[in-house]
Amino acid sequence: MIQIGPYQLAADDPVVALVLIGVAIVVLMLVVLIAVLRASSRAAKLPGHMAYLGTQVQQLSMGQEQLRGGLQTVSDAQANAQTQVIQTVERRLSSVQQQMNDRLSENALKSANALSEMQRRMQDTLHGSSKQTTSSLVQLQERLAAIDKAQDNITKLSGDVLSLQDILANKQTRGAFGEIQLHDIVAKAMPSDSFTWQATLSNGKRADCLIHLPNPPGPIVIDSKFPLESYEALRNAATEREKADCARALRTALRAHIRAISEKYIIEGETADGAILFLPSEAVYAELHANFSDVVREGFSARVWIVSPTTCMATLNTMRAILKDARMREQAGAIRKTLRQLHRDVELVVQRVDKLNTHFGQARKDIEDITTAAERAGKRATRLDNFDFEELTPEPDNTGPQITPPAQ
Repeated sequence: MIQIGPYQLAADDPVVALVLIGVAIVVLMLVVLIAVLRASSRAAKLPGHMAYLGTQVQQLSMGQEQLRGGLQTVSDAQANAQTQVIQTVERRLSSVQQQMNDRLSENALKSANALSEMQRRMQDTLHGSSKQTTSSLVQLQERLAAIDKAQDNITKLSGDVLSLQDILANKQTRGAFGEIQLHDIVAKAMPSDSFTWQATLSNGKRADCLIHLPNPPGPIVIDSKFPLESYEALRNAATEREKADCARALRTALRAHIRAISEKYIIEGETADGAILFLPSEAVYAELHANFSDVVREGFSARVWIVSPTTCMATLNTMRAILKDARMREQAGAIRKTLRQLHRDVELVVQRVDKLNTHFGQARKDIEDITTAAERAGKRATRLDNFDFEELTPEPDNTGPQITPPAQ
């Protein structure tokens, strides 16, 4: 590219090449003229070369005229080339400007479409975000309502726990709590007529529950005991000495309960040869069997069996099976009597069926005889109808079929 003022010309353009050739010719002629002038100045110093100098000057004048003509031609060619270049540049600038305008319009259209699409997506996103936010707020409100409800339940449960603590803190209410728990377990496991609450024995002692089992083993007493104070003291003991003292106190309390039940509720000839001590706490029962196995063995020796709510339910289910078996044995005689009556009724039914079969046989024979008599009567009617055309043949004198009366 060749920079001429504000224009840029391509080196491979033919107009530019022509202009360059003309400029080169002008420069060459100037160089020749300068050389001739220098030669002339040197020849002037020589007298013999004056004529030659005149000739050269004349030739130089002619060359100058030719150079002027060439320069004019070059100037015209340069002017035409410049005009063509300007026109070409203008056309190219117009084309470039049109292309730029088209590209700007296309880019503007694309930008408008992209902006519209982005606006639509933003609206959709905002709408979806609004719906999601509304749904989240609704869910949050529901969860807050559930949390409030749970908080109310926790508050109520805290009150129930405090009430339970108040119940367990009082010795009398603690005993009532154990009796109520025993009542629920026995009522679910045993028939309603198989136990008695607060039953009074012949020695004047009143038992929490008396299960009416058949002999053997006989009626058995269940008494509720709850050594909570000694157990709580053992759990809250900080030092080994305190733990030993509390364990001793718990062992003493359990032994006292076992002794009391053995002396009060085991009566020979009236109750079973044993009684049940009900502990209404699985934790106390587990502690007893884990660390006080000697007390459990002493209970076995005194014929007092210690049970928890879970093991009490299993024991009562066993007692229920014993009651069911005993009641089935009691009803065995009635079952045999009913079976004998049923056998006699079946024999009567068989006899009556035989009689009915006899009646059906007699009726079937009578029907066959009636059918035979009807056939004979039909034949005789046919012969009477053909009386004028056929000769009647004598028939044996039969009195007809004999109908046997049914057996009584």
